[in-house]
Amino acid sequence: MLEEKTQDLMVNMQAVLPLIVTNALNALGAIAILLIGLWLSGRADRLVVKVLSRTPHFDPTLKSFFGSLARYLILTVTLLAVLSQFGIHTTSLVAILGAASLAVGLALQGTLSNLAAGVMLLIFRPFRVGHKVQVGSSVGTVKELSLFWTELVTDDKVQVIVPNSGVWGQPLRNFSIYPAPPHAGEIRFQVPDDTNLDPAIEQVRTLVEADPRVLADPAPSVLLDRRSADAIELVVGFSTADDVAALVKSDLIKAVHAASDLNPEKRLAHSA
Repeated sequence: MLEEKTQDLMVNMQAVLPLIVTNALNALGAIAILLIGLWLSGRADRLVVKVLSRTPHFDPTLKSFFGSLARYLILTVTLLAVLSQFGIHTTSLVAILGAASLAVGLALQGTLSNLAAGVMLLIFRPFRVGHKVQVGSSVGTVKELSLFWTELVTDDKVQVIVPNSGVWGQPLRNFSIYPAPPHAGEIRFQVPDDTNLDPAIEQVRTLVEADPRVLADPAPSVLLDRRSADAIELVVGFSTADDVAALVKSDLIKAVHAASDLNPEKRLAHSA
């Protein structure tokens, strides 16, 4: 009787042992695949970021996005490979994941459209941080460009958050792409009819060119004009890079009058 039980146990062990060995090998293989997948996903993330970092002017947010995309892609493949080690058919699982992704995509349609628009903005770069832009009725300086929204700061320091789908889906005006035209200014000085004009012109020209805010190109001009019978006008034209033409005009009037006060016979009077 004991011998029969022993023989039955041996038979059962012989039948179960291959199954145990097979499952153990599958488990070891799954663990190995999982460890290799985790290692490869981290390496892929760092490698993508490193390669993109060599590209000049590539946005840091986009580097991180593509690195994470490569990482999760490898992790997904790793998960499917681990499940297949245990005999699970991944075809039906992929179909279920696809259906779930479709449902989530429909539920998050607006969010995903902002994400897609953010990726397009980061790739094509119609503007950069620090550019002054107009999006619809909003005008401001770009403070931050993320994957979901764009932050603008208006001239009166008001924060404006614009969803990226709204930025990508309508005309965009960028005021910082091309250099702004110079700001022109003009000053008129009256001089007596009997004034020696050449020294007066050179004196005014020297004072105008000495102002660091006045552009050398286009060069300032000092021309003559007459609007009355007893006086001649020196017409000073200049340009500034920033919108400070009125301030430069005020300072130049002071400088010219101060210089002409040292020589009463060459006194110049400002003409409106």
